[in-house]
Order: sequence, then C-alpha cells, then structure tokens
Amino acid sequence: MEPEAPPPSPPPPAAALDSAELVCAQGRNLKAVLCQRCGSRVLLPGAATFARRELLLPAMRKKAAAVAGGGSGDGDVVREHWLVRDMFSFENVGFTRDVGNVKFLVCADCEAGPIGWHCLDDKDSFYVALERVTHE
Repeated sequence: MEPEAPPPSPPPPAAALDSAELVCAQGRNLKAVLCQRCGSRVLLPGAATFARRELLLPAMRKKAAAVAGGGSGDGDVVREHWLVRDMFSFENVGFTRDVGNVKFLVCADCEAGPIGWHCLDDKDSFYVALERVTHE
C-alpha cells in the first residue's frame, strides 16, 4: 500500500506578496506598477525603492468617497511599499485633498485608491502600497 500524499496546501492569500520577485539587487522595482482596477501604469520599472514601513491606509474606494471618509478609521495596515522620492517619477497618479497633514495617492485615471500615502511634512517621500497595486 502506498503512503497517502499530503493534502494540497492552500494558495497564499492575495495580499501575501513575494517581494523577491519584484525587487532587484539594488532594491528597486523590477516590474511596472499598475492600478489594480483599470491597469493604468503608475510607475515604470526602476522608478521606486522597496521600503518597509507600517502605515494605515483607508479602505479602497473612489476618490470622492476616500476624501469624505478620510478619518473614519476603516482601513488596512500595510507594511510593504514602493518609496518614490520625486513626484515626477510617477507615470499616472492623483492626490486627494489634505487629510490632516497627509495626501493619499490614487489612480489618476479611475480614481481608485488610496494606493499610497504622502506626508506633507516630508516633501520627498511618496509610498505606494504593494498590496494595493499589480505588477507587470
């Protein structure tokens, strides 16, 4: 009698990303960064650096709703980001109105977001959450 094969392991959750496939030896993005909803290109390959920082982003929604619910508390803690040092590195991104000292990043085409975060106190740091975008 043959031994039973182990049960198949469940697929990893959608939010579990293998950053090793996305980051080059210099720590930059290997693939283009795209909007999850419409596929619009947000960043070209090599335009951002991988960074770990714990940030609370509001739940994904259209821009008008994101601004209205900016302080509502429903959201996700995200830890893996693309750090962009120059806002002109983006191919396609929009910003919400100020929510305190923060602007949230949204897709400029379909306004889905927030896909990222920018603190007005640090003019050279724009964070795009890996779990809020796709890569190609």
